[in-house]
Amino acid sequence: MKKIVQNILGFLAKQIINKYKPKIIGITGSMGKTSSKEAVFAVLSAKHRVRRNIKNYNNEIGVPLTVIGESSALKSVWRWSGIFWRALQLLIFKDEAYPQILILEMGADRPGDIKYLTNMARCDVGVVTTIAPVHVEFFKDIKGVIREKQIMVDHLAHDRLAILNYDDRNVWEMSRGVKTKVLSFGFFEGADIRAVEYSNKFIPDQARPETEIAGVTFKLIYNGNVVPVNLPAVLGKAHVYAALVGAACGIHFGVNLVDIAEALKNYQAPRGRMRIIKGIKNTWLLDDTYNASPLATLTAIHALAELGIYESGRRWAVLGDMLELGSFTEKGHFDVGKRIGEMGIDYLVTVGEKAKDTAKAAQEHGISQDHIYSFGSSPEAGRFLQDRVQENDVILVKGSQGMRMEQIVKELMAEPLAAGDLLCRQDETWLKK
Repeated sequence: MKKIVQNILGFLAKQIINKYKPKIIGITGSMGKTSSKEAVFAVLSAKHRVRRNIKNYNNEIGVPLTVIGESSALKSVWRWSGIFWRALQLLIFKDEAYPQILILEMGADRPGDIKYLTNMARCDVGVVTTIAPVHVEFFKDIKGVIREKQIMVDHLAHDRLAILNYDDRNVWEMSRGVKTKVLSFGFFEGADIRAVEYSNKFIPDQARPETEIAGVTFKLIYNGNVVPVNLPAVLGKAHVYAALVGAACGIHFGVNLVDIAEALKNYQAPRGRMRIIKGIKNTWLLDDTYNASPLATLTAIHALAELGIYESGRRWAVLGDMLELGSFTEKGHFDVGKRIGEMGIDYLVTVGEKAKDTAKAAQEHGISQDHIYSFGSSPEAGRFLQDRVQENDVILVKGSQGMRMEQIVKELMAEPLAAGDLLCRQDETWLKK
């Protein structure tokens, strides 16, 4: 059934693209795809009719659904029939409101995924965010992941644009020998679009809204011009990289830097990506629960360590297993624990068997044993933390999707009734799992 639906959707999506000829921005990478997609949407939607994937619609089912403008029918034959009919209507009639630009996040769990998606939706702009050992279970090694992501660049026609992360050697190597135009982004000197003077703002004041107490600021440099950028209610460098991708796409589509900076004020971090949420007992939660890889987790830990908090506050890292790492599993968890110990995080709570390697490494590198706690499930950890956290504590919560770490955030939220609006995986399908 799934294969039949996939084939029909792919065929219909390709025909719709051929008819309406929207500009297509394809975004891939090991992390940062969704945040980049949201930043691109924030920048371009002010001046163009734009559509981007919803939820995690970045695979062979989700991408064509985005092209059609529908959500998944799950196991309902009747609803799938309605989606196919909607696609046929787009082909038979002319929809004057069809998007001018499609922003398509493209994921790759297995070799061949990016080729399939780019054959269906050939890109005018191809973005590669970063390469890291995540979702490598079906790849032999990191080189296999690089080859898969390279397809995003290689499939571009010579007059199209590749937007590449200058700070990531594996990504920037993709620029060698390509015939297409290349625009680079990053913090390092030499990037075409560069962030400097980056800073996290965190003012722990329970009386003020999250948009005021937290945010990221930096200066954006392009072609000798400089503009200040403010991203409200988020923390961490990952959001700066997303904003740089948004700026690169904006520049390509003729948006000036001042308007780009203004548009990025409307950037909303996807749920579960380093969003700050008020917690019980006047604590603060860094909700980074959507997914996890070693690189993403290290980035989040750095953001936690950088925060200026009250002297009475403590920093907690609450980390679940990082899944789908293949042969990199043990090393990935060890590296995270080592960094936690080196950066002086006050308390570590782990969830799952694999994360016990993180706990072991953290103890070996500086955290005392009585500040480390390990649990088998997220609900257990959540109940423990409810009793242990104190006023002004800051709690980072992160782990792979399968670990359901958002359940911990829900346990610790000051307003759990708002979970449906703030947390990831709150739809009926996930809540029943």
